[in-house]
Amino acid sequence: MPIVWYSIGAIAFGLGVIGIVLPILPTVPFLLIAAWAFARSSPQLRKRILSHRIYGPPIRAWQERGAIGRIAKIWAVSAMTAGVAAALWAGLPAWLITGQAIICLSVGLYVITRPEA
Repeated sequence: MPIVWYSIGAIAFGLGVIGIVLPILPTVPFLLIAAWAFARSSPQLRKRILSHRIYGPPIRAWQERGAIGRIAKIWAVSAMTAGVAAALWAGLPAWLITGQAIICLSVGLYVITRPEA
């Protein structure tokens, strides 16, 4: 089973690294998944992620207090709003936009109600 957790961690870590250079792919959520998976397979790799000078603090804040930084909240809500606006602009079917808006609103409310890091 450790190989499965290690594989999940490695894939999530890889996606997180790609997210560093691609602004449409989030970094920290993938690193959260990687830290979670590495906790079950490679404590050394988990420790390296948590001790990273840039990405370690938001990951530790989430794991310890469920906290999200204000800038991250603003970016998340802005990106979801832009996604719904893009769907409207593209003329997607109303049922699809409604579903997207409901999901984004739910996730957005969850994000903004988390404590601030």
